[in-house]
Amino acid sequence: MKVLFLNGPNLNLLGTREPGVYGKTTLADIEVMVKEQASASGVEVEFLQSNSEGELVSFIHGARGKANCIVFNAGAYTHTSIALRDAISGTGIPTIEIHLSNIHAREEFRHKSMIAAVCVGQIAGFGVSSYLLGLQAAINVNGK
Repeated sequence: MKVLFLNGPNLNLLGTREPGVYGKTTLADIEVMVKEQASASGVEVEFLQSNSEGELVSFIHGARGKANCIVFNAGAYTHTSIALRDAISGTGIPTIEIHLSNIHAREEFRHKSMIAAVCVGQIAGFGVSSYLLGLQAAINVNGK
């Protein structure tokens, strides 16, 4: 089983970007933690990050036939991107939406997710653990 972890805009700045909201752990640190847990479960994972909406759409398209599930932190594109929504819907790959912060407890514009309706579920507000919970959800979705 293979799980693709997609990360949207500004997530490359984790560890230094608003540490009071997003914590001090870097995306590279998160990748190591997820890969350790995935390995213990016999799951292969791949991490990709882009600040470009079009590149994220291409990553989703490229996952067809390669990934059993996508765990997606779309960052700010969560709230604005119909293109990402359509890519998720169009590929049919089960996708789990994740967020480090609780988007529903933040600014009102963050309360609406454009991708939620085409995702299996949403995990938000658990910091770095959102990624580990996303991995577990992907395993559960695929019946491993």
